[in-house]
Amino acid sequence: MPKVSFIGAGPGDPELLTLKAVARIRDAGLILYAGSLVPPEAFRPHTALPEEKIINSAPLTLEETHAHITGAIARGENVARIHTGDPSLYGAINEQMNLLDADGIDYEVIPGISSAMAAAAALKIEYTSPGVTQTVIFTRMAGKTPVPEAERLAALAGHGATMVIFLSAGKAREVERELLAHYPPDTPVAIAYRVGWPDEACHRTRLDRLADTVAREKISRQALIIVGRVVDRQALRDARSRLYDASYAHGYRGSRHE
Repeated sequence: MPKVSFIGAGPGDPELLTLKAVARIRDAGLILYAGSLVPPEAFRPHTALPEEKIINSAPLTLEETHAHITGAIARGENVARIHTGDPSLYGAINEQMNLLDADGIDYEVIPGISSAMAAAAALKIEYTSPGVTQTVIFTRMAGKTPVPEAERLAALAGHGATMVIFLSAGKAREVERELLAHYPPDTPVAIAYRVGWPDEACHRTRLDRLADTVAREKISRQALIIVGRVVDRQALRDARSRLYDASYAHGYRGSRHE
C-alpha cells in the first residue's frame, strides 16, 4: 500500500539527510517540499523524478497540498513530504496528519536534524553544561501563531536555562526586552543564521546588544537566537562532567566485576 512519509530534511546541508530519508525519497512517486526553507539540493540528487513530480508547497494551502497527496496515493505512488529540520519542531505536520487520518491514508514520520542541533555544532557548544544548566527550552515569540501566556519569554526566562528561540529574529528588540526581565545584561547570546546553508553565519554577542547585532548584520529571518552561559565556551572551560570523573569510573568498573 502506498503511504506518505513526513521527512525531516535537516537544516539545509545535503549531507545531514538521514539514510532512511534518502530511501523514502528514492521510493517516492511524488515529492512535496517546503521550498521557503528546504533547498532542492538537499534531496534532488536522490530522485530521478521529473520536475512535474516535485512540487514546492510554499505557495499552496493545506487543502491544495492534501489534494496533491491524495491524488498520488490514488495512483499507487508513495509521497515524500519534505520539511525542514525535524518535523516535530514547528513543522506544522499535525493538521496534515489529521487530514490523512480522516481519509484513512497510511503515513510515517522520519526525524531529521533540527537547526537547533546544527547551530550547537556550528558554535561548538554543549547546551547542557555540567554545573551550569541541564535544561534547554525551545520556544518562539508570538507571530501568526500565538504563544500561550504562560510561555511568554519573560516567564520562561525565569528558569535561567539555556534557551533556543526559533522564528523570532525579526522581533529581536522584543526578545531582548523580555529576556532582560530575568537574564543579566551580559548573558552570552548567539545568533545562528541559515545554519547548514552555504551562507551560514554565527554571531556571538551579549543579551543587551542582541537587537543591535541583528540589525547590524541585517538578519530578519532564518535565524536562531541562543541564550545562556553555555554560549561562552571560554567562561566554562572548568566545567566537567562526572561521566569521566576518576572516582565514578573506578566505581563503575568495580560494579561490573561484582
